[in-house]
Amino acid sequence: MENNKKTEREKMTDGEPFFTNDPQLMEDKKNARILCSRLNSSPEDESLRHELMKELLGSCGDKITVKPPFHCDYGYNIFVGDDLFLNFDCIFLDAAPIRIGAHCMIGPKTCIYAIGHPLDAESRQKKIGIPKPVTIGDNVWIGGGVTILAGVSIGDNTVIGAGSVVTKSFPDHVVIAGNPARIIKHIED
Repeated sequence: MENNKKTEREKMTDGEPFFTNDPQLMEDKKNARILCSRLNSSPEDESLRHELMKELLGSCGDKITVKPPFHCDYGYNIFVGDDLFLNFDCIFLDAAPIRIGAHCMIGPKTCIYAIGHPLDAESRQKKIGIPKPVTIGDNVWIGGGVTILAGVSIGDNTVIGAGSVVTKSFPDHVVIAGNPARIIKHIED
């Protein structure tokens, strides 16, 4: 008889609530921390950082600039397009996929959280995570100190003002800012 029980990683990958302290996931996080540590200790070697990002991430386009430090949970759930500029001190919690399009600029201290937690205390005490993907389109400029929460999609050619907290999805060609972020203006082509 087959064992049809999903692993915690399979649950996470399938977007289902999962036990965040699962031994295999803890090992995956450790491996990501090791790669991030190597990346963060190579501040003047762009080509080495790009190679480390290719090893760390699920997929990594060409012409990637990363200003250390950079931190993530797993790495393998992060997918980035060509020509990404990632400024200092960014944190990506990638329990669910984080997809970033081509030609994006991400400001310093930006946090992208593709995970949430239950509202009830008992489930939180059990270390349950709720993975929800984050998608960022092409040609997006994210200002410094922005926080993007789980389940959000950002359209192409969108600008996010510094310090914004993005709690919902936004379309193409807009400037958004605030806490919570809202549309400030539409960008004309």
